[in-house]
Amino acid sequence: MPATDYRTRILKLLQARGPNKTICPSELLSGDDKQNPALMEEVRSSARTLASQNLIEFTQRGKVVDPKTARGPIRLRLKR
Repeated sequence: MPATDYRTRILKLLQARGPNKTICPSELLSGDDKQNPALMEEVRSSARTLASQNLIEFTQRGKVVDPKTARGPIRLRLKR
């Protein structure tokens, strides 16, 4: 089964949330899927692609972090 590309959904959710607001990657998944590490990695991979295109930022505790090295809970926001 091919990996899902969550890039469009991430951007739409962030745009709906508004400037300087963040989302948790798990918000793109529903129910039990939020506990599935493989699906969460697909969301994070799509987010890393958007970050490499300078469209979004990864944050931890309100500070921008490198998406390539970020571990643990992250939030996503539109690039400032």
